[in-house]
Amino acid sequence: MWALRAAGLLCLLRAAAEVPCPRPALLPDTVLSTVGANVTLPCLPWQPEPDGTVSWKVENQAVSSDRAVLGPGLLLRLVQYNDSGRYSCYVGGCLVRSLRLLVEEPPEPPSFSCYRRSHVKDVLCEWQPQRRPSARARAVLWVKKWLTGKNATEQRCRYFPKVEKFTCRIPVPPSEDDTFLLVSVCVSNGAGSTVSKDQVISANRVLKPDPPVNVLVDPVESAPQKLRVNWTYPPSWDPKFYRLHFQVRYRAERSQSYTEIDQLRETSLVIHDAWHGARHMVQVRGLEEFGHGSWSEWSQEAVGTPWADPIGLEWQTGSYSSQFPSDYDLYTDTFTSPPGLCGTEGTNGGGLGVGDHSTVPLYTFLVTGGSLLLGTGLLAGIVLRYKKKWRRGSLGQGKASAVVQHPLVPLAPPSPTSPLSEAPLLSPPASPGSVGSTGPFDVTNMDYLLAPQ
Repeated sequence: MWALRAAGLLCLLRAAAEVPCPRPALLPDTVLSTVGANVTLPCLPWQPEPDGTVSWKVENQAVSSDRAVLGPGLLLRLVQYNDSGRYSCYVGGCLVRSLRLLVEEPPEPPSFSCYRRSHVKDVLCEWQPQRRPSARARAVLWVKKWLTGKNATEQRCRYFPKVEKFTCRIPVPPSEDDTFLLVSVCVSNGAGSTVSKDQVISANRVLKPDPPVNVLVDPVESAPQKLRVNWTYPPSWDPKFYRLHFQVRYRAERSQSYTEIDQLRETSLVIHDAWHGARHMVQVRGLEEFGHGSWSEWSQEAVGTPWADPIGLEWQTGSYSSQFPSDYDLYTDTFTSPPGLCGTEGTNGGGLGVGDHSTVPLYTFLVTGGSLLLGTGLLAGIVLRYKKKWRRGSLGQGKASAVVQHPLVPLAPPSPTSPLSEAPLLSPPASPGSVGSTGPFDVTNMDYLLAPQ
């Protein structure tokens, strides 16, 4: 049931969309021919052999005999579009007949597309035929509001030879941006006529801005991996009332893949991951801020190269510059090695010969030198520490082997006058500084105390 209703609605729409596309009427003295055919133009059909000399002219110029056979009937072989024109037959110098030759092919069905450059512009529908149309070709765009009973309106289309396109214009009132329109194109010439397929469009759906213009790519000072991109709105778009969102894509010259950045509201961007020293290709396109319509075409490619240290040698001289790939150059001092010291190859594949040199940042040598000094200090401390330990061990062994065994001296017999309990077992030690002090042991001899018993 639903299928029958849909088919009926489709038939009604087709019937409503049918527009007249008549073939232009030919004048009585016109001869129609297709491209590449042979055509015979009779001078006097009722008199095959006219009295007198017969001559022919085309547009008041004598007919060339290269591709024509002159006689009572003019034979033109393999006619082309430029053979069209008015041919006149003369007998004895008098004009007896004039015919118009029209060389044309039936028009091809147009395949058109519509777009709108901004909210304040008209809708443009255009297509490019495969072959150049004749001067008599006529193109008409039929427009009517969808699902209404109003009659279709006719809009004439123009052919522009420079771009080889037909262009038709549809005025859109400001309050009808979302109104659906049913459009079709009729193309006709002397050889026939044809009608395109119907299309349903609206002004907002076919909105397509022009590409952004004035795209510039500049380096960022002291940032070898950054590029600043600036662009402006296309002249056909007024940013005072309607804005655009932008998309930027870029790639290095040696890369085949693009990096894209979306949802940009401003007309500038800083790229943070550019290749150091490489040329970059940048393009920009725009879309209406509320997402109506489609993206514009990509802008023309703009080329830029990131900032390079002016102290280093430039690539054009064939030298090689080694720099640290960071966002900001914190060190600007560089060290230049002696000529011919390094045999590195540049990015262009050519080796450095005698006289070429390499520019190396100073902080590289500072870090290397500091590391070497720190390692040398640590090694010297370890050697000194173990050297003292080894010396102490050798001295201790020498002293132990040179210990002298002192004989024991018997204690003096106790005095008969004093009891045995009052006699000290050992005499008090004498002071080391006293002269003539005697005792059973020499306590100042430390080797004796340290000797094993």
